[in-house]
Amino acid sequence: MSIVFSVVGCGMLLAQQTSEPDASSPGPNQPLPRSSAPQRSVNESSSRQTIIDLSPPADDSKDHPDSAVDEDEDKSDVKEFHPYDPHKAEKDVEVADFYFKRGNYRAATERYREALEYKPNDAASTIGLAQALEKQGNKDEAAANYESYLKILPNGPRADEARKGLERTKPNEAAGKR
Repeated sequence: MSIVFSVVGCGMLLAQQTSEPDASSPGPNQPLPRSSAPQRSVNESSSRQTIIDLSPPADDSKDHPDSAVDEDEDKSDVKEFHPYDPHKAEKDVEVADFYFKRGNYRAATERYREALEYKPNDAASTIGLAQALEKQGNKDEAAANYESYLKILPNGPRADEARKGLERTKPNEAAGKR
């Protein structure tokens, strides 16, 4: 029993010691002490107050003529674009293939185009788009996409399909000479 009293007594003693405020520590609900800010000279400022001039040098347009902004051009900083995202493009191709198999060539075309926005020069998207366009009767654009596929993968796994598609969609040169 005396052990229990001694443990309880030590706990009470510790509680009294911690509840007495120390001169160096802040009291309850008081802000923590901050170190004093270093003294700055009159010409020096903090980084938040420093103003950085971002305007181009006066002769910059002569050195970089292609970077000049047209007066008529929209000066807005916001431009709509899609970032490079191969995972999103792969998903779009998967959905487009589904639409293509179902015979919904218009929806397939849109998904292949979207895939090419997220991953330009993608072979699978390009040949899929060419085939969907051909099914819709848009032979000129289909031919252009078959050619693009052959530029991307001239000996690729679907190069023979692309060559045959190109033959089907190219205008017959013999018929044009008659």
